[in-house]
Amino acid sequence: MSQPPARRTVLRGAALVGAAGFGVAACSGGAQKDNGMPDKAIALGDAADVPVGGAKLYRENRLVVSQPSEGTFKCFSAKCTHAGCVLSQVTKEEGDCSCHGSRFDVTTGQVLQGPATEPLPEIPVRNKGGKLIVG
Repeated sequence: MSQPPARRTVLRGAALVGAAGFGVAACSGGAQKDNGMPDKAIALGDAADVPVGGAKLYRENRLVVSQPSEGTFKCFSAKCTHAGCVLSQVTKEEGDCSCHGSRFDVTTGQVLQGPATEPLPEIPVRNKGGKLIVG
């Protein structure tokens, strides 16, 4: 007859299963379900702060606004659709997520490099008297 596993072996296995489950939840969880839409209108600041042909990251608001052509503004959630990290930087028309290396086109929201597979959700933005209003 074989002996039952030692208590230490059982506890170690349970801890590893729990840790593995945590990793899956942290990287695949609710960020994909969150559309990034603010609950109320948010004034981001001067429209002139967003360069034509570029973008500005509003990290504290978890938003990125681009101006692909003069007077045309696009806003997207800055939460990576892979794991929910906020984009770390924007260079010209690309937003980078430093958590796992995903990159996005901030004029369309489309994924340029994974592991993210879903685009950034678009959020309504308007220029009201030279000020950007989101939501």
